Amino acid sequence: MCFTNDARQGELVTKKDRLLAVTVAALWGSNFIALDWGLGHFPPFFFAALRFAVLLPVLLFVPRPQVKWRWLIGYGLGFATGQFAFLFLALQAGMPTGLASLVLQSSAPFTVLLGALLLRERLTPVQLLGICTAVLGMVVIGWHRAHSATLLPMLLTLAGAFSWALGNLSSRKAEAPNPLHLTLWIAIVPPLPMFALSAVFEGPGAGWHALTTMFSTTSGIIALSGLVYTVLLATVVGSGVWTTLLGRYPASTVAPFSLLVPVFGFTLAWLLLDETPHWIELAAGAVVVTGVLLGSLGRIRPAAKEPAHPEPIPT
Repeated sequence: MCFTNDARQGELVTKKDRLLAVTVAALWGSNFIALDWGLGHFPPFFFAALRFAVLLPVLLFVPRPQVKWRWLIGYGLGFATGQFAFLFLALQAGMPTGLASLVLQSSAPFTVLLGALLLRERLTPVQLLGICTAVLGMVVIGWHRAHSATLLPMLLTLAGAFSWALGNLSSRKAEAPNPLHLTLWIAIVPPLPMFALSAVFEGPGAGWHALTTMFSTTSGIIALSGLVYTVLLATVVGSGVWTTLLGRYPASTVAPFSLLVPVFGFTLAWLLLDETPHWIELAAGAVVVTGVLLGSLGRIRPAAKEPAHPEPIPT
């Protein structure tokens, strides 16, 4: 996939790309439902390892992305390993799933901040207003639900969001010619550390017992559906499109769209799980949507130019 120089320098987001970003948010918002299904049968860390391990055979038929190893590993450690390790620790410590879907979206302001500090990306006043508006809506929802979580799970979830932000920056720096190849190849990073965490926190045989009994219980069949959704739609499709957008635009343009994830999560929980959100959450969700739209409309001033002769990519 090729990108124009204007896009890389922060040209206005096209309607098509906005739709793609919203679609990713919808896929990731739905993923928390699939995650709930999967965790109904599998231990958390084992389930996280499994979602990436099942992709490993596919890599035999997918060329390695032509990116530097440090960005591939950084993306895998930040987005795929750190985010889910901290998230599942938070869930294990008592973090409600719905609130986790919200707090995790603090990766957006983390990404914007890190992009400004490390990648020298500059924001327009309109974008700053949009991001602040979206964050305000997210804070209101978090304040309304804060009574259901203690401090430790909140901090763990924030650590997962920060890891996601680091992964976003690694993905952008990778500048993968084929973002789908990069998305698939990060699957080499999470399985070993996640299986190790599973053995330590969940017991060496707990996950494998759940795997061997998957087809013998109703919860196992439902968990399999959750696994399929998580692997194909949330990871391959969702992460692939997200990586494409991060390669095309500055991180500060793309990241605010992740704030839509809890809006979709709350809506689906209402439709599928009969959970009726409070009117405060609905109003704050509308504020989040408004902020994301504002944040995506402003033009980014080009950052400093890259060296004329970029460092060659090792093979």
